[in-house]
Amino acid sequence: MEGFFAFFNSVDDVMYYPILIIVLAVAGLYFTFRTRFVQLRLFGTACKLIMEKPKGSQHVSSFQALMVSTASRVGTGNIVGVSTAICLGGPGACFWMWLMCIIGASSAFMESTLAQIFKQKGKNGESYGGPAYYIEKALKLPVIAAVFCVFLIATYAFGFNLLCSYNLQSSFQIYDFYDPSWTPAVIGGVLALLTGLCVLGGGKRIVRLTEKVVPVMGIAYVIVSLIIIFAHINLIPETFASIFRDAFDFRAIFGGLSGSCMVYGIKRGLYSNEAGVGSAPNASASADVTHPVKQGLVQTVSVYIDTMLLCTATALMCLGSGVEATEQVSGAPYVQQAVSTVFGGFGPVFITISMALFAFTTLIGNLYYVDNALAYLNKKRMPSRKFMIVFYIVCIAVIFVGALVPMDFAWTMADITMGGMTLINIPCCFILSGVVIKALKDFEKQRRSKLDPVFKAKDIGLDIKGLAFWK
Repeated sequence: MEGFFAFFNSVDDVMYYPILIIVLAVAGLYFTFRTRFVQLRLFGTACKLIMEKPKGSQHVSSFQALMVSTASRVGTGNIVGVSTAICLGGPGACFWMWLMCIIGASSAFMESTLAQIFKQKGKNGESYGGPAYYIEKALKLPVIAAVFCVFLIATYAFGFNLLCSYNLQSSFQIYDFYDPSWTPAVIGGVLALLTGLCVLGGGKRIVRLTEKVVPVMGIAYVIVSLIIIFAHINLIPETFASIFRDAFDFRAIFGGLSGSCMVYGIKRGLYSNEAGVGSAPNASASADVTHPVKQGLVQTVSVYIDTMLLCTATALMCLGSGVEATEQVSGAPYVQQAVSTVFGGFGPVFITISMALFAFTTLIGNLYYVDNALAYLNKKRMPSRKFMIVFYIVCIAVIFVGALVPMDFAWTMADITMGGMTLINIPCCFILSGVVIKALKDFEKQRRSKLDPVFKAKDIGLDIKGLAFWK
């Protein structure tokens, strides 16, 4: 087993350095400059667009699509991922997370706008889509689209669910009743059962559930984080100093790059906000908007919510608490000890509750994405009810197993499957970036004329033959 783990660890290391670091940096900067910093320049507009209503009562709104994508983004990675990055990579990992967020938001804009332009129409007039569809329709590469779907299923039905379950059970290690011989199995079993009951209820329940739960749990977590930060306000200046000092200690970074704050920040930042991975476009395509750029802008907000708000809250709460960040406390224990400095015995309980809510909504959001990928592979139709039941049972089993596997294996498998998605999606977005730039110019031109932007493909010279909307 040691050789098995070592092999996947070596694949993980090579995939992120040098391959993904270069791909993400080059693409993110390219998208940022080509759109003239759209993720910052039109942030105010993006916030206003969130509450825009769809034309029909049965259609998915921008807000609902945002909540589905945020449910998948916001998860245990906001707590355990940040803690692990700090404990194993150093406080400078926070800076690289922030940088990945700002640059990555432009990638999120690109992929979500493309998903809207090339979305397809369902039997009842609803829309669906994602990277597989713009890879097939725009690039005429159905085989690559199918491979992307395979990676997406591997990531969201297996890799992420495996890790999510592990992260939740790790938050129980701090309690006296925790027994490694049986506690992980009980936690994994309960989480698997609850997820199974929900996913068998259908996609609409997913939308309703995430719309209600995600904002509440996110706000509660931020409030608690702010209380802890203000309780240690005298330590915050030194916290920021340590972040920037460590982030720019290039001698230490390049002395052991694979374990440096830069690589951990990029890995955990990508895992947390998923910008450019190709997941959020599956939710973006379902939104009913008058212009594709609207949903592209809305999805940049999701990236900021995840990283600049929730990940930063965790980082400042932990680093400013005075609790030493060591490898021994990496993960949930570091965060639980930080919260305990103000809330005492309630602190670990609150983190466990937060982890449970984050894990549950993440698992639900993950399987929503998987449904789209399965439909694509099945000639654009959802597989039979019997197949889906068997598939969900397998997914539920993965959730159970995830609570039992070692930490390194859980993180490595999630990193590899996610990296595979990203290495397909980002180059495709790069090739199709010209379409998005034209759509953005059309959107801004109409706004300057005081109009509510309405998109027509022919206005940007786009061939309407392969389009289900925008004719």
